[in-house]
Parts: sequence; structure tokens; C-alpha cells
Amino acid sequence: MNGALNTFTTRVLPPVVLLVALLALVQLVVVVGEVPPFLLPSPITIGEQFVTFLPIISAASIVTGTNALIGLVIGSIVGLIAAVIAAFIKVFDELLAPLVAMIAVVPIVALAPVLYTMFGAGSEISRVIVAAIAVFVPVFINSLRGLRQVRPVQRDLMHAYAASGWQTARVVTIPSAVPFVVTGLRIASSLAVISAIVAEYFGGPKSGIGSLITSAAAGSNYARAWAFVIGAIIVGLIFFTATLVIEKLATRHRPTT
Repeated sequence: MNGALNTFTTRVLPPVVLLVALLALVQLVVVVGEVPPFLLPSPITIGEQFVTFLPIISAASIVTGTNALIGLVIGSIVGLIAAVIAAFIKVFDELLAPLVAMIAVVPIVALAPVLYTMFGAGSEISRVIVAAIAVFVPVFINSLRGLRQVRPVQRDLMHAYAASGWQTARVVTIPSAVPFVVTGLRIASSLAVISAIVAEYFGGPKSGIGSLITSAAAGSNYARAWAFVIGAIIVGLIFFTATLVIEKLATRHRPTT
């Protein structure tokens, strides 16, 4: 009980107090400074819009979150498989390096419209692909780095014990790589959400949170647009928190080397 209370007072309460203080400060600046709504609506107005449109925000967040999740899973699987192959086949690694560098700099703003043309403006596939591409790079790079963390002395020791390739991978390679893989996954989770939202700005079904932000801003409903932005932030926080928990669980019993 005391441990939970200490955790709350040291880790949860301070950021909550800071957030409330910042919101109060913004509210004061907006009211006293008579800041126009198109520059910055008051937090109270944004909160009212968030509550009013909560059902719509929830439905749109589910659509965007689903696209981001599917993209996260696909991109992570492809990135992990490519990293495993590159770690053990040098030729593949050399061939893949320039391709990964090229994918890393692909602009979403240029890719999304092209994919909408390919798969149709009414399909969510384009947004999933955009999210998967954004996820692939950090997962691949971190996984490959983790797979290369095994020290030569560790491999020599396993060889001295006449361990098979699978035994070496299970005892040495995989445990060393897991922390890097989950770290890449945590980084990629935020990118998946951001990419899925940005892809919604450039067409496709008007069902995601990014489409709502665009429509509200175009209609000069600035407080409503900010309310939709809060919905997008919540989706991103859910993804980040989930992958952070996975990372904590995966690295809790990491063997020391």
C-alpha cells in the first residue's frame, strides 16, 4: 500500500499538477490577453467541445488506432524478419542497407496520395501501408543492432560447449536482442499513430481522427479541431504506454552479461 502511494506521489501526481497548472496558465493568457480563437481557443472551450463530440472522437480514434495497430504489427514483423536475415547473411545486409536508407526518408505527404490512387480513395489500406513503412525502419535498425550485440567470447563459449545454432540463438542471441527489439517497437508505436493520422490529411475515407481535424480546421471550428487533436494525443499515449509496458516486462528479467 505504501509502495503504491509513493509511486503515485512521486511519478503520477507531479505531471498531473504540472498539466493542470499549464492549462490554468493558458486559460489565463487567453482570457486576459483576449487571444483570438483562431490563434488559440481557451482550454475550457476545447474541453467543452471534447465532451460534446466524445462519441465521434471515440469512433474516429478507433478507426485511426486500428490502422496504426495493423501497420505496427505488419511493419514490426517485416522489420524483425529482415533484421534476422541481415544479421546472418552479410550480402543481404549490404543489399538492404541502401533500401532502408531510402525508406527512412520517404515523405508521407508524397506517398499517401499515390497510395490512394493505387488502392482507391475509399480504402483504409493506404493508411495501413503508410504506418507499416514508418514502423519498419526503427524496428529493423534496433533489431539488427540487438542481434549484433553478442560478444565473440560468448559465441566462443557456446561453440566450446558444442551448442547448436538454435541453442546459441536461444541462450545468447535472442536474450541480447530482446531489449533492442522492444525499444524499437516503442519508438515505432508513436510513429505508427502519427503516420496514420497524417495519411488521413490527404484523402481517403472521412472516418479517422486526422480527417476530423482537417474538416474542423477548414470550417474554422478551431476549438473543435483542438478537441480532435486531444483525441489523437490520447491514441498516441495508449500506443506508447502499451509498448512501454511490453518493454518493461521484456527487460525485467534480462540476464546480466
